[in-house]
Formats: sequence, structure tokens, C-alpha cells
Amino acid sequence: MYNVVNIIGDYMAKKVNYLNNKDILKQIHISKLTYCYVKDEKYGQHDIILEDVKKINRNSLKQARENRAAKMQSEAYQAAMAVHDSKDYKNKPKQKEFLVDPKSIAKEDIVFRVMTMEHIPDEPGRKRNPKNEAETKAKINFPSFKHYAYVNDEITEVARSHWKGSLSNGFFCVDHGQISNELGTMFLKLVERYSHRANWRGYTYVDEMRGQALVQLAQIGLQFNEAKSDNPFAYYTATVNNSFTRVLNLEKRNQTIRDDILIEQGHLPSYGRQIQHENELKEMREMAQAELDNDPSK
Repeated sequence: MYNVVNIIGDYMAKKVNYLNNKDILKQIHISKLTYCYVKDEKYGQHDIILEDVKKINRNSLKQARENRAAKMQSEAYQAAMAVHDSKDYKNKPKQKEFLVDPKSIAKEDIVFRVMTMEHIPDEPGRKRNPKNEAETKAKINFPSFKHYAYVNDEITEVARSHWKGSLSNGFFCVDHGQISNELGTMFLKLVERYSHRANWRGYTYVDEMRGQALVQLAQIGLQFNEAKSDNPFAYYTATVNNSFTRVLNLEKRNQTIRDDILIEQGHLPSYGRQIQHENELKEMREMAQAELDNDPSK
């Protein structure tokens, strides 16, 4: 008998992953690095995010090692699962088989990301009443940072965001990078999938909603801050929803203006406006009838 386990196994093998936070975070990271100076490729991937370089100490080093070990374990497990026969249940790889001892990771291999704006040039007057440090600096397309690592047993800067050229003779720059093709494809998938939801797909101007959402994602896509959240999917979904709602409200206002003009010219308004008017009349008649029914003098 072709049992339930086999059916489920075949289904899981054929299941196509739509979007997940892990892949989105990876592409956000790759995209941001195109706007950065990186001393060496090995310093591109950070292991921990800190708010101040002074917080690089024994405790943060320990946490960073644990983070790196967990990531190495996950990557090894995923690699093993990728080549494993899904029907071979007895020899299925287990997470514990790929454990990595954090103490085995040299401190020179650890990369610290420090969120800072000290290398972003000041721009007085950009905001009339600046509310935070960012509003006193030049406008940037994502939260700025630096990477640090132990080099010759000293904490050394090894990467810098929004920077073109070397640290000694380079300069601040915000337009030399780009969003990766993979992240752009994710934006397209997200918007297309979202537009097929029941509460949006029936609108005749859904294409305009998609276009507006894609423009918005292109503008704010890299503003997601990994230091505050690890759920970019929710962040992007909220952005798409806001874009769709903005277009909907604009179209409703335009439709109201068109209906008012048609009524003034002696023509019938849109079908939706007619239905709305009939419903309002119905409610008024029901209220009037209710008042008559409750009047003791009648």
C-alpha cells in the first residue's frame, strides 16, 4: 500500500518555497554590501550587531562565537539535506550531527557589526527641526554601520557602509551600489502574490497598485534594520499593504469627484454611487418606520 507517509513525503519534496525570511535577509545583506567598502571578503558577513564599538568585549565575543557556531551548524545541515534522498527516512541527517563548538572558532574569524553614523557627513538644515542624529546627517538609503574584527590582536575597522574606495583615500557615497536581482525578484513575487488576495484582486486598477508597491519597495527595501528585527517579510508586506491602500483611497476620491460632476451635468453616476444612494435611502426609511413604531401617540 502506498501509505500516507509516502504521500506526505512526495508532497514535501514537490513543495515550492514562496518566500522566507532567511533568503530575504541574505539578499538584503548582499545588496547592502554593494554600497560598502570591505577590506576582505571574509569580513563581509557579521556575526553580531552592536550599538557601540565599546561593547566589543568578552561577553559580545562569546555571543558572536555562539551565533557563528549555530550558523555553521545550520548551513552544514542544510547542505546535507540538499543531497539526501527524501525517501531514505532511516538515514535522514540530524541537526545534532553537525554541532560546532563555539570555542573552536578563533576570535580573528569573528566580525562585529557596529551601528554608527560617525562616517556620514553632517548636513545642517536638511530638516528644520531634527528629531534625531540621522536628520542632521546626509540622507542615506539604509542604516549605516561599520564592521570590526581582531587583526593582530587589536580591534580594527574592516568594513564601512556608504563608502567608495579605501578607508584612507575613499569617500562617502550612496549611489554606487544596487539591489540584487534576487531581491528584486522577491519584490515582484511578493507584490504579485499579495495582489491576488480576495480583498484586492477584484479592482480594475490593481495593476496601478502593483506598480506603486514596487516603486515603494525599491525606495525603502534596504531600510530594513537587522539590528531591530529578523522579519523582513512582515516589513515588506506592510509596505505593500500601505501602497495598495493609498492607491485605493486615491481612486475612491477621484471616483467621488467624477460622480459629483456627472450628477451636476444631469447624468447617472457610477453604479457603486447608485447602490450607495439606494442603501442610504433604505436606511432612512427604516429609521423613519422605527420612529413611527415606537411613537406611543400613534
